[in-house]
Amino acid sequence: QVQLVESGGGLVQAGGSLRLSCAASGNIFRINFMDWYRQAPGKQRELVAAITGGGMTSYADSVKGRFAISRDNAENTVYLQMNSLKSEDTAVYYCNVQFQPVGVWREDNKWGQGIQVTVSS
Repeated sequence: QVQLVESGGGLVQAGGSLRLSCAASGNIFRINFMDWYRQAPGKQRELVAAITGGGMTSYADSVKGRFAISRDNAENTVYLQMNSLKSEDTAVYYCNVQFQPVGVWREDNKWGQGIQVTVSS
């Protein structure tokens, strides 16, 4: 009943920018956390950035100063603005959302399908 739609990926040259979007829809009462993970070839999936409902953000050291996570609570959407992209940023990026369903006292977790970001050198 909950869907995540990711968009904004693609192919860019090093130094360029992309903005990823993840829109959550369905029976969502409240979103607790919205995160972006990525998995590069030959590497483990890692947390890239996270944002709480209060707007507190955190970033992996490798992207600090280059990436910015934000959210639009009215649209249940999280964004990842990626600037000064490097070839090392090439990965599949996954949106992750922890939320409370409408009328239910529990917390659910949902993963996006993943979106490819490729940075050419």
